[in-house]
Amino acid sequence: MRLLDTSEGRLFRRSICRACTTTHVLIPEDTLLRRRDGVEVIGAALTAKAKGQGHGRIAQDLGRAPSTVRGWLRRFASMAGELREHFTRWAHALDPGHDGLHVGGSPLCDAVDAVGMLGIVAVRRFGPRPPWSLASVVTGGGLLGNTRSLWAQPV
Repeated sequence: MRLLDTSEGRLFRRSICRACTTTHVLIPEDTLLRRRDGVEVIGAALTAKAKGQGHGRIAQDLGRAPSTVRGWLRRFASMAGELREHFTRWAHALDPGHDGLHVGGSPLCDAVDAVGMLGIVAVRRFGPRPPWSLASVVTGGGLLGNTRSLWAQPV
């Protein structure tokens, strides 16, 4: 196993598959596939949007390019209904008695609320954990990806 350095100074582990001899980057759970920024930064942008802030203000607050933030928000909004269902299923799998989801003002707000609900349920069951890191885990790093096949389903 080797470490791979990235432009941000973050280290990722690499492994080689013995069966096919292909190398793979093993991404940490705070990283999303094909995204340079960590999931907590992206989650902060999504939370700010759910609170009504615009992409320009969010980008300024996070020190990111407006086009980057706009891309995150658009991708998340385009999948908001599916994400809400996915996180709600996970929350129900961890605690079938929990019924804390409320319908909000938009699909994006509802999806962000579902991430928070899953975070609450997971904290009660497993202890403290950042909710956006958990969101990355239950989507296999594909929270803003273009495929749902990577999303881990609750058993």
